[in-house]
Amino acid sequence: MKILIINCGSSSFKYSLFEMNNGHAESIFSGVYHNVGDKIVNHAQAAEKAIQALTDPDAGILSSLDEITAVGHRVVHGGEKFVAPAIINAAVLDAIKEYAVLAPLHNPINLEGIKAVQSLLPDIPHVAVFDTAFHQSLAPEVFLYAIPYTYYQDYGIRRYGFHGSSHKYVFGEAASFLNKNSKTFKAIICHLGSGASITAVSGGKVMETSMGFTPLEGLIMGTRSGDLDPSIPFFIARQTGQSLDEIEDILNKKSGILGISGCSNDMRTVLESADNNDMRCQYAVKAYVHRVIKYIGAYVSVLNGVDAIVFTAGIGENSPVIRKTIMDRLSWLGIEIDAALNKKTLCQKAMISQKDSTVKVLVIPTAEELEIANQTFQKIAIRKLKE
Repeated sequence: MKILIINCGSSSFKYSLFEMNNGHAESIFSGVYHNVGDKIVNHAQAAEKAIQALTDPDAGILSSLDEITAVGHRVVHGGEKFVAPAIINAAVLDAIKEYAVLAPLHNPINLEGIKAVQSLLPDIPHVAVFDTAFHQSLAPEVFLYAIPYTYYQDYGIRRYGFHGSSHKYVFGEAASFLNKNSKTFKAIICHLGSGASITAVSGGKVMETSMGFTPLEGLIMGTRSGDLDPSIPFFIARQTGQSLDEIEDILNKKSGILGISGCSNDMRTVLESADNNDMRCQYAVKAYVHRVIKYIGAYVSVLNGVDAIVFTAGIGENSPVIRKTIMDRLSWLGIEIDAALNKKTLCQKAMISQKDSTVKVLVIPTAEELEIANQTFQKIAIRKLKE
C-alpha cells in the first residue's frame, strides 16, 4: 500500500510517498517546491508537478497513479472539532475553511493544496491530519485564558497548541527507545527549531504545551517573540503609531532570536557571533536557553515527575551546545549528561544522558510526514473495518 503525504506551506509544497509494510511507513520518494507564488504560480501547479515527478518514466517511482491508495494532508488548525484525523468530505472542507480565521496564514493554503490534489486524485480517500489534534486532551484549566468566558464561547479563544504531529511521533519513539509502556511514560518533548514548542505528555496525553491560541505564544523562536506582557503591543502602538497589523508582523517575523541579536534568526550564526563576543548574540542565546529551562521546570511539576526529556527539530537535533547549556541548568533533576555522546549526536536517535541518570535525556529526530502517513493509514484501515 502506498500513501502520498502533502504538506503545504505559505510558499512551499512538500510531498512524500510512503510504502506501508505491516502497518509501518517507509518513505520511498519525496520532493519539495519552494517559491510557490513566484517561480511556481500556485499550489495547484505545484501539485501537478509533484504528480508528474512521481510518474516520470525516467526519475519517477510509479508506473500508474492507481498505485496510490490514499492521500494524507497536513492541516494546521482543526479547532475543537477534530481530535483525530478525518476523512475529507464537504463538511471537513467547510470546517477547515471555518478555522481559517484562527490560522489565516495556514488553513487557506492547506485547503488550496487539498483541493488541488483531490482534483488530480479524485477516486481515493483523502485524510486531514491536524497539528492541533494531539493537544485536544488539554484540560479546561490548562487551555482557558483568564479573559471573559464569552470570548471562548463566541470566538474560540483558548490555547490550542501546535506541532502536534511532531510531538506525538517523538513521544512514541522515545517510549519505544527506552522500552517504556507508553500508557505510563511521562516525557517533556522539546521541539526546538525556527518555530519552537515544548509539550508535557503523560500516558500519551498532552498535559501542557507552550504554544497557545497561535504559534506565537511560548518559547523564544527564530523570529517569533514568544511570551510577553500583553500590554506591550498596545504600548508600542501608542508610542510609535504603528498599526496592530504592523506590530503583529513584527512579533511574528522580526522578533525572537533575530530581534534580540540583530544579526540572524539562525541559531548557528548567533552562537558563532556569541563566541566572538557579540554581546547581543550572547543575550539572545542566554534568553533562549532561559525560556526553555523555565518551561521544562514548570512542566516537571505539571507531570509530577518526568521519565525523559527529549530534544527534536533543527536546533534540538543539531546543537550539542544548546542541549548541554540547558541540561547543565537542570542537574537538580538528577540529570547527568554524557558529554562525549552529546557532542557527537547530530540528527540521530540517541540517549545523551549517562545510564544512571535519574531522568533520561534523548535526541529523537522528528518525522512529521511519517507520523501523518501512519495516522492516515490507521484512519483508512478503521474506515475499511466499518464498511
